[in-house]
This record gives sequence, C-alpha cells and structure tokens, in this order.
Amino acid sequence: MTSLQDGGSPRRVTTHALLRLGLPRDPRATRHLGTFLVATAATVLLTRAFLAATGYPQVGGDGLHIAHVLWGGLLMALAFVLLLSFAGPALRPLGSLVGGVGFGLFVDEVGKFVTSDNDYFYEPTAAIVYATVVGLGLLAEALHGRREPDPREELAGAVDEAVAGVVGGFTPSARRRAEAHLRHAGDVHGAAQARALVDSIAEDDVALPDPVGAVSSFAVRVLHTLIKARFVPWLAVLVLLGSSAFTVARAVTGWWSGDGSPAWVLVGALVAAAASGVLCVVGLLRVGGDAIEGYLWFRRAVIVSLLVTQFFLFRLSQWDASWGLLVDLLVLGLVAAELDALRRRADGEG
Repeated sequence: MTSLQDGGSPRRVTTHALLRLGLPRDPRATRHLGTFLVATAATVLLTRAFLAATGYPQVGGDGLHIAHVLWGGLLMALAFVLLLSFAGPALRPLGSLVGGVGFGLFVDEVGKFVTSDNDYFYEPTAAIVYATVVGLGLLAEALHGRREPDPREELAGAVDEAVAGVVGGFTPSARRRAEAHLRHAGDVHGAAQARALVDSIAEDDVALPDPVGAVSSFAVRVLHTLIKARFVPWLAVLVLLGSSAFTVARAVTGWWSGDGSPAWVLVGALVAAAASGVLCVVGLLRVGGDAIEGYLWFRRAVIVSLLVTQFFLFRLSQWDASWGLLVDLLVLGLVAAELDALRRRADGEG
C-alpha cells in the first residue's frame, strides 16, 4: 500500500495482515476480554463455594442430572446471540460478562470430561482451570498487547462508536471515546468523513447500564485512594516477598515430607517463587534511584507469580490456592496504581 508524502513522492505504508483481511482490532477489546476472564474465574470459584456450602445438590431426578455445564452452554449461546444480533459496541460489555459466566460454568466441570469415571473432584482440575484462564489471557495479550493500535484501527473504532450513535445518539462518554479515536487516527484516509459523521450525531443521555464499567471505575478509585497512604505500596511489595517465601517453604516442606506431590510440581513452584523473589529484590534495589523502574520490576515479579507460581500452587493445594490468587491480584492492582501515579507525577514535572 502506498501514500503520498508532503512533497508528493510516494512512501510505503506497511499494512498488517489482519488489516488486509479487514480485521481491525477493537480498541476496547482488552477490557471486554478482561471482563470475560474475570467472570470466568469468579464463576468457577463461586460455583465451587456454593456447591460445597450446600452439600453438592443435584438438579433433576428419576435418573436425570442437569449438570451446570449445560447452563454454561446456554449462557455462552445467549452471549453469541447478543453479539451476533446487534451492530456497534453497546452490547459487548454485557456479552463478555454473560459469556464469561457461561464459560466458567462449563470449564468448572472439566474433571468430568478428562476422567473415565466422570470425577468432578479430579485433583488437577484447579490447575487445569487456572491454566486455561491464563492461556486465554496470554492469547489476548498476544493479540492486543504486543502491537500498538494502527491509526486505521483507531479510525475504525471511531466509526464503530458512531454505529450506535447514528440511531441512538451519543452519550457524553461515547462521544469522548469517538473523538479520542479520531485524534489518534490523525489524518488517515477517511478521517475527515468520520469526523463529519461524529460531529453530526445528536446528544443523548440515555445509555445502557454498564455494571462492569461501574465496578472497574470503583476499583480504580479505591486503589488510587489506598496508594495515597505511602506505606500501602510498600506493604504490597512486602506481601509479595512474603508470598514468594511461603511458596518456597511450601515446596521444600512438601519435598522433605514426601507428601506425594509430583516432583515437577514442587520444582516448578520452587523455581517460579524464587524467580519472583529475585525480581522483587531487583525492584527494591532500583526503586531508590528510579521509582518507576523499581515498580516495573515489582510488576514483573507479581506477573511471574500470577502466570507461573499460582499454577503450581493450584496443583499442590487445589482450590485453597485461591486466597493466594486474590492476594496477587490485589498486589498487582496496587503496583499498577502506584505506577500510574508515578508516571502522572513525572509527566507533570516534565
């Protein structure tokens, strides 16, 4: 693909294979995929907790058992119907939430499908579920985190917002998103026409409820409020170090006592926890000279813990490892909030 420079000479513009196929990425895809994965994980944990608290009741009778994998399939089908029936971005938050709940109900019963005796309590189930969620998260990162948005994708995002606006009007937040996409798109071909379309859309204050957006905004406000207490980010780092130390102790104790855990799981937990601890120590050494660099190392440490260490802990402790997962997610949120605050202060000083 070629375009003209200011002097009139042609220059080559590289077009990604996805764009050549007419597949621009949704600028808000990471949020929707995050909703899907969080809903999946939360559904699995809440389902397990509810069933344990109620004595694992069965829906059905007379030889019938309506497993919750069926409800999961119905909810995933409903999500597909919603997403395939309506144009524009309005229903994607709801579709990602409904689909995530459905997938959570589905994958929770994976133990029944990988064992010959349909064992719901199959010991590695927790690790399988966790690996599935992590794998989907890495796929989302590969699709959306490794390459900056192309200006034409930003233009497509603005037009996508306008799809809902031309029939229902623009809420203030939708207009802000569309205008931000147009700014990032610059002067690519079609930007002027898209700008005219966006400017022509009437105002409208009526919008679909967005509980996911409300919860995420509340969580961001809480995290930024917490880090105003200067000891909170440091407490998060100390908790991360303590978590790594606990994992090392857990692996060593399991090996020493011969508790029957597979050797590869013990070694994996030990190596991953040690790596997370080393990254955390590097952060402590760097944070005095460059706070942003130090907290980037802390972020790497907690990501290693989330992606690798927790998998082995779920294999060792099954669902008891959920507490460690919640701690890691809280630490990651606090570290991310501190990084955001540090970058804003640096930009202000600059």
